[in-house]
Amino acid sequence: MPPRPLTDETLQLIAAVRDALVHCADVEERTMFGWYVFMVDGKMCLGVKGDELLVRLPPSEHDRVAERPGVRTLDAQGKMQGYFCVEPSAYATRAQWQEWVDGALAYNPSAKASARRKPAAKKAPAKAATKTTKKKRHSIFESDL
Repeated sequence: MPPRPLTDETLQLIAAVRDALVHCADVEERTMFGWYVFMVDGKMCLGVKGDELLVRLPPSEHDRVAERPGVRTLDAQGKMQGYFCVEPSAYATRAQWQEWVDGALAYNPSAKASARRKPAAKKAPAKAATKTTKKKRHSIFESDL
């Protein structure tokens, strides 16, 4: 199923984040877990989903930030300390917006980057098939193993 087109509101928020990061040298944009994410220096920094802003802040400030109005934690189970979803009411003014962006950028240099996945090793070419004509079975089925 193709992804839904982004709303004008979402596109405007993405553009605002992009503008806020224009001075950063290493910014990569990608989609992750339904969010349009901005990676700064290889680390997730900010993101957008609908009209919400994803902000990564120091885990040590998690409880204090989570109590703010218009803010919820990204993970209700508490496993992702420092990741917050910010509703439009909490970034409605330029000062509020700048506080979220500045906070994420200030934390970014000390944030830990997630480990990159290693590319899959290339397999050796398969040996030529023998002349027996066995029916090929797919290996995802337990009976084929």
